[in-house]
Amino acid sequence: MTTEDQQAHDTEPPAHPAIRGTARGTAPAPLSILDLATVGVGYTPAEALAATTALARSAEQWGYHRFWVAEHHGMPGIASSTPAVLLAHLGAHTTTLRLGSGGVMLPNHAPLAVAEQFGLLEALHPGRIDLGLGRAPGTDPATARALRRGLTEGADDFPQQLAELTHFLDGDFPAGHPYARLTAVPKGEGRPPVWLLGSSGFSAQLAGRLGLPFAFAHHFSSANTLPALDLYRESFRPSAVLAEPYALIGVSAVAADDADSARRLARSAALGMLRLRRGNPGPIPTPEEAEAYPYSPAEADFVDGWLDNVVLGAPGEVADGLEALRKRTGVDELMVTSHIHGHEARLRSYGLIAEAYGLTAAS
Repeated sequence: MTTEDQQAHDTEPPAHPAIRGTARGTAPAPLSILDLATVGVGYTPAEALAATTALARSAEQWGYHRFWVAEHHGMPGIASSTPAVLLAHLGAHTTTLRLGSGGVMLPNHAPLAVAEQFGLLEALHPGRIDLGLGRAPGTDPATARALRRGLTEGADDFPQQLAELTHFLDGDFPAGHPYARLTAVPKGEGRPPVWLLGSSGFSAQLAGRLGLPFAFAHHFSSANTLPALDLYRESFRPSAVLAEPYALIGVSAVAADDADSARRLARSAALGMLRLRRGNPGPIPTPEEAEAYPYSPAEADFVDGWLDNVVLGAPGEVADGLEALRKRTGVDELMVTSHIHGHEARLRSYGLIAEAYGLTAAS
């Protein structure tokens, strides 16, 4: 462990009570949402953001535990390019739902700027904010270079950036540090709990060493899920934040009246991902466009493989699939994402999942 790692480990504040989620109703584990402010063909970004706001309000009523948004750039199908701005808006339209970043891509930002943004969010919505951090750019290399103009750090410097951010959040740089006299403003009595996000073993191991909660992107890196979770648990060292590991995984999930309808909806996301992987991102296509698309054999294999990793079907099938995945991975919490075309279909999918999984409405 580097000096910076140890300092980040040693200076974490007492555990935030909401790090460990509580299952609502008869749900076997807490259930949360990762939303990408999906922009589908035929919709505007403004409409997508309005739909995300409506979804957050509904998620709170259905009994979901957290609602996270992610930083992506240069992707016409995703409107959540600036999580802090969107979270401030969502906080004003909800009252109890935990809100967070899933995540902020730290190498794109100066740690002081992130500390200020999330200190402000915590001041606006105390006790409801999570700061999830990733080390990937969330975009293509050219856009990453444009975002990082003037910044010299990259993904390899993530542990040092994390330590610096932690010191800014806690206001405890050691004497003699160049930033010891700086203060991230506003700074209240509390601060958001830090989560590390990842799709490989790097952040899993770092989260374990620092005793931080860990969120793994199972929805696009399922082959690495179990190895990363094992590495997190093996690396875990108790901290002031957590006495034992706490992990969640992001899961693509789509519920509809029946399995065929759910699969039809999910194919729109699969085609969108195929185009993204080919360097041609765009709004999420309609189910009709996905059905009519002339897939090559390789493209068809990609789509089939993508759909194999989606928990989809009628509501009961999805609930059973989520519970089976939770038991197989041993995670403490599931975070579902339905990145599909059509705001009504998306809202209904989350509502059906909440009911089938046993969540209860917020009191």
